[in-house]
Amino acid sequence: MDLAVFFTGMMMSLSLIVAIGAQNAFVLRQGLRGEHVLAVCLACAISDAILITVGVTSFRTVSEWLPWLEPVMRYGGAAFLTWYGVKSLMSALRSNEALAADSSLPKTDLFRTLVACLALTWLNPHVYLDTVVLLGTISTQFTGSQGSFAVGAVLGSFVFFFALGYGAIKLRPVFERPTAWRILETLIAMVMWIIAFKLLAGT
Repeated sequence: MDLAVFFTGMMMSLSLIVAIGAQNAFVLRQGLRGEHVLAVCLACAISDAILITVGVTSFRTVSEWLPWLEPVMRYGGAAFLTWYGVKSLMSALRSNEALAADSSLPKTDLFRTLVACLALTWLNPHVYLDTVVLLGTISTQFTGSQGSFAVGAVLGSFVFFFALGYGAIKLRPVFERPTAWRILETLIAMVMWIIAFKLLAGT
């Protein structure tokens, strides 16, 4: 294990995923609600681990085999993010009871939560750009130590998502107020729409 390359992989992974995005906003929301936090964090981190592994080992081959993948993921992802933004905005307009962060809230079942989480992950072309393309490209600089780079990048992803999901729990007192939930849901909707616009604009 090359520790220098390991920490380089970790820092690069963290630098790419720390910016707010659709996936991170979803993890934050689940953490604040205390709903299926472990499952959501695992789903995001494992998905990243798969994509990072693909990027480090064979990203060039994947792009050559599937030239149609980028436009399909771009438009499919934009459509999904637009829909999810509408869903979040509607949630922001609901009654105070539906926004209160306590046990009286109707819980979303695990299956639906994981479907939404995985869709936000796998239908977002930016995820592929960050993990498969960028990390895959950077890893080529470390011939013979790409395994160390991949392990560091994967661990960075696990650390980030679990810190985000479980760290959000400590913010629950703030979000016991309906106004805070309305603001959060509105911000999430805006994030989703901005990302969808960027996908459609090709940026």
